[in-house]
Amino acid sequence: MVARLIDEDPEGAYAYSRIALRLASRVAAVREAAGFAAYASQKYSEALAEFRAARRMTGNVDLWPVMADCERGMGRPEKALDMAGAADVQKLDKAGQVEMRLVAAGARRDMGQLDAAIVTLQSPELASHSVQPWTARLRYAYADALLAAGREDEAREWFAKAVESDKDGSTDASDRLAELDGVEFVDAMVEDENDSEAGSETEVEPRSAHDTDQGIQAEVDDVVEVDDEDDVVEADDEDFDDDDEDERDEDGAEESAEESAEESAEQRGGGEDAPRG
Repeated sequence: MVARLIDEDPEGAYAYSRIALRLASRVAAVREAAGFAAYASQKYSEALAEFRAARRMTGNVDLWPVMADCERGMGRPEKALDMAGAADVQKLDKAGQVEMRLVAAGARRDMGQLDAAIVTLQSPELASHSVQPWTARLRYAYADALLAAGREDEAREWFAKAVESDKDGSTDASDRLAELDGVEFVDAMVEDENDSEAGSETEVEPRSAHDTDQGIQAEVDDVVEVDDEDDVVEADDEDFDDDDEDERDEDGAEESAEESAEESAEQRGGGEDAPRG
């Protein structure tokens, strides 16, 4: 489980390693795995302690380069250089010796000795045209040291060589080379997502307080106008009612006058028909 998680989830691998240590602290493989989990989580002091324990149990020198790198991680590059010159280095296989050279060059750079770091990396393994598991990392480290020393043209050449040998993408040599060439990579998928998000969003221009006040005032004016119209209609209705009343009064007066005239006529007629004595 530790080996499975160490690249993708170093903290998770470290947590599993602590559990394994409680269960089998006397097993060298467990101590070594715990050391690598701590190393990946940049807990260099713990890693060094676990590597030392595993080395005592097995007597194996394979962990010597990573132990030296732990010294670098703890801010002790001089100690790492001392380990690079120890007799145990001669017992390492070719891969271990190249790894030790990388650690020593890193220690030189930690101490500000760029030229010494470049010289440390110059070796038959670096000059070889054959591609080995360590070739890409060695060429990359050399190119990076050259670039740090201001030797850009040489750095570009060695970054290109690192790209050629880096079949599994263990370094970012291609990105570094593109950066030197002024090439900028753009993630098309990210741009498409951004465009989609921008298109889906509707921009609404905020209304100022002045615009809001004007809108409210317009609504009030509309209401006032409607009220005024209602008042006019009501006033017209009242005038119409008054006219109806006046007409009814006039008609009543005319009828009264007609009735009075008829009564008078009847009275006069009755006086003429009455017998005289």
